[in-house]
Amino acid sequence: MEYERPLFFRVMQYAARADRDVVGMVSGNPDWEPPAALREGLAEYAEADIEAFQYPPSEGLTKLRAEIAQRRGVDIEQVVVTNGAGEANYLAMAAALDRNSGDELLLTDPVYPYYPGKTELLGGTERYVPVAEDGQLDPATVREHASEDTAAILVNTPNNPTGAVYDEATMRELVAIAEDNDALLLSDEVYDHFDYSGRFASALGVDSEHRIVTNSFSKSMAITGFRVGYAVFPEALVDDAKTRHMLVNVAGSQPAQRAVLTALQETGPDYYADNRDLMAERVETFTAALDDAGAEYTTPDGGFYVLARFDDFPGTLDNVERLIDEAGVAGMPGDAFGSAREDWLRFALVTPRVEEAADRLAEYFR
Repeated sequence: MEYERPLFFRVMQYAARADRDVVGMVSGNPDWEPPAALREGLAEYAEADIEAFQYPPSEGLTKLRAEIAQRRGVDIEQVVVTNGAGEANYLAMAAALDRNSGDELLLTDPVYPYYPGKTELLGGTERYVPVAEDGQLDPATVREHASEDTAAILVNTPNNPTGAVYDEATMRELVAIAEDNDALLLSDEVYDHFDYSGRFASALGVDSEHRIVTNSFSKSMAITGFRVGYAVFPEALVDDAKTRHMLVNVAGSQPAQRAVLTALQETGPDYYADNRDLMAERVETFTAALDDAGAEYTTPDGGFYVLARFDDFPGTLDNVERLIDEAGVAGMPGDAFGSAREDWLRFALVTPRVEEAADRLAEYFR
């Protein structure tokens, strides 16, 4: 099966080779401190008995799964701890296709590039549903595209790259569409702690055997390198998901899971609120500078990203490289996220140099 390698690595490598200082705004790597309790959990693990250095349970540490289950209001047996949200989404998409109820995955356009890549890798067929100018997804449009060929509807809320947040009514209707077409709703909620609108609603709020929710601690705890995520499966699908997980990974990292468990148990809501406020301030700073540059842009309701469009400067890879060389700012080409925003550029605001990057863009395009 042929599939395209996402452009993220190519852009980051180009920026690293540049002959000038470059503000990196390509990847969603948080630049703030993880919870203090996470570092403490790692230190405690270093002094543990040798038994703690061996394989953990394949589906994840029991105490971590129990903590996740309690927080998400689900049964522990539905929870599989994964190698980040990336594996969680892979398992969810595989589960949808393995049901033999269609081979088509409905994706939004614009789309996070790893979704179509995984679809092709798994032998499925992607079909795209357009979103509104503000990134919102109209369930009626999804229903028009859904059919007996639909294996799953895959959504990301808060959304990468649009910043759209889907409310409770939207999520309920998406689950209903999945049920009506004997499909699954796959809801990737990795940015759930970064909702600036107050409207975010998890698909777990809808009781259904036709939805899978994936998430990760990568963004919320600023630990993308730890690779600790999870998926919540319907009871009928969880055993197959555990088997696939075991065959692919054997098990996840025991020290990373133990540290995450400690952080979950000992970190209060202020940690998450402070980082959410930080990101909201960066959005305001960056978009103000885009105003100065005369750009059109999206104001995200959640997540880490801003899409921007500059006159006579389409969001191609060539123009991204030109921006690196001439302005010293590295973003992502809009055409990496599908056809709907191919004239746009996407910027990740997870850098303390947001204001500097914004000034460089304003000066370059003014």
